[in-house]
Amino acid sequence: MAKAKATVTVRQTGSPIRRAPDQRQTLIGLGLNKMSRERTLEDTPAVRGMIRKVSHLVTVIEG
Repeated sequence: MAKAKATVTVRQTGSPIRRAPDQRQTLIGLGLNKMSRERTLEDTPAVRGMIRKVSHLVTVIEG
């Protein structure tokens, strides 16, 4: 049996206006670029690192 992959849902709660360009690019990499958007992503170390980088702009909903 194939094991279901763990996922994490991320909601953008902060604006990238007046933030560093790399933070804006990280939000785009997560699939977020407008307020209140949500994305469900595979829970990998790379995704967790991106979330940590913009943790002040997003809310994590464990899934």
